[in-house]
Amino acid sequence: MANLVYKRVSTDQQSTDRQNLVLDEAGIEDPVAFEEDPGTSSRLHPLQRPKFGEVLTYAGPGDTVHISEMFRLVRGTGHILDVLDVLHRDRLALRIHDGAFSAMDLTARHPRTRELLSTVKFMVQTLAAVGELQRDLQRELTYDGLRAAEAKGNKGGQRPAVTAAKAAAIRAGYLGGQSIAGLARDHHVSRGAIRTAVADLMPQHTTNSQDAAAPELPVTLDMPGKVAAFLRVAELEPTERATLDQGVTVRRGQGYTLRVTAVPAIHRRLLDLCQPLDGAPGSTAVPAQRKARREYANRVSTLTGEAP
Repeated sequence: MANLVYKRVSTDQQSTDRQNLVLDEAGIEDPVAFEEDPGTSSRLHPLQRPKFGEVLTYAGPGDTVHISEMFRLVRGTGHILDVLDVLHRDRLALRIHDGAFSAMDLTARHPRTRELLSTVKFMVQTLAAVGELQRDLQRELTYDGLRAAEAKGNKGGQRPAVTAAKAAAIRAGYLGGQSIAGLARDHHVSRGAIRTAVADLMPQHTTNSQDAAAPELPVTLDMPGKVAAFLRVAELEPTERATLDQGVTVRRGQGYTLRVTAVPAIHRRLLDLCQPLDGAPGSTAVPAQRKARREYANRVSTLTGEAP
């Protein structure tokens, strides 16, 4: 019987060191490891994640899936129950080595109905709800801390990226002899953002290369409010978070849109992240959310010149 180890981190700034420590201490015999690409969001349903899909494809009846803690695999109660149903269907065991779930047999079924035991289901739902509450409280405290810092004149997070309005001034300043560091200070952005804005003007840039791709220029579009609300609580990269934070809210009757300026690659990434609004397999999507995502997809495709 195979021992399949699943690992995941939420951002590419994180590592699996802690997970490795817990799993190594567990003494798993002949582990076969599957690790999601860095930054795979916990909001993405586990059954839609590439590496967990590979786990299910590789596994055979009687094999065991090992994770360091429950929330490396699932986010909420719906995710947990969906995963347990699939593991039961494929006759796989689940072993959690740390946290509140580590002492529970989550695969226990009623001997006659073969349904998940009511006590197990209750504990799973209760502990998952507590975990979600903890994450929500952390998010609220972080938001309150940033607001307090802003009130004192400080701004947390990564420096904002160069907007289209600033790009021309930065390029003119660079051509006029200003240094990268000076431009970064003047425009309150990172040196990396300045280098990106003037990359084609720098000495090492090969201007006569026919194969070099032209740099993407920022484009502005209105993001539906339901999409913006979903993304604000999603796990985003610093650049994506900064893009949302710089968005301008435009009221539309009882709702709103968020006017966002970013290069097409960021728009496409944000569009990919709100895929869950279309509904996970086996679940019903909220029509208003699905419509909002389609509107955003159409706007992205129109501005970037791509097919929807």
